[in-house]
Amino acid sequence: MTLPDSVLSLLVLLSLGLWCLLVAVVGVRAVARRSHRGGRVPADRRLEVVVDAQGRALRRLEATVRQVVGEQRRLGRLAELEAIRHVGVVRFDAFEDVGGRLSFSAALLDGRGDGVVITSINGRQDTRCYAKPVRGGESAHHLTDEEREAIRRALEGDRQIAEAR
Repeated sequence: MTLPDSVLSLLVLLSLGLWCLLVAVVGVRAVARRSHRGGRVPADRRLEVVVDAQGRALRRLEATVRQVVGEQRRLGRLAELEAIRHVGVVRFDAFEDVGGRLSFSAALLDGRGDGVVITSINGRQDTRCYAKPVRGGESAHHLTDEEREAIRRALEGDRQIAEAR
């Protein structure tokens, strides 16, 4: 994952603006010091001081940009693998005497297919919920057809809620 062009352009413009500001500040301070001392500082020495200050500022800015880019890459890799990226939901009627497809199975998986499948079974008298761990798109626990379908839909990236028949 890389920084978008707009962010890189903004960083370049920001660094140029800071560079100009630093040149102005160093120039003003050099003039103030010279007038304060009562002596004249040779022009080549002033230029050397300004260039040295700018070099240090640019090195600090480059180090900061490298750090930001490295952190952005690390966060991108983390989001690729660790964040919930795949969701699949299947709604169904768990019992013949209860309609409305109020029962459901929902799979919440990361980039490796690891996560959880949650099932809620709604009856006339009560509701029961079950959660089963998923590793690589599979579970060590027995999965219902609806749970397998929710996992399949999550891994395939189908964003629609399936209505089981």
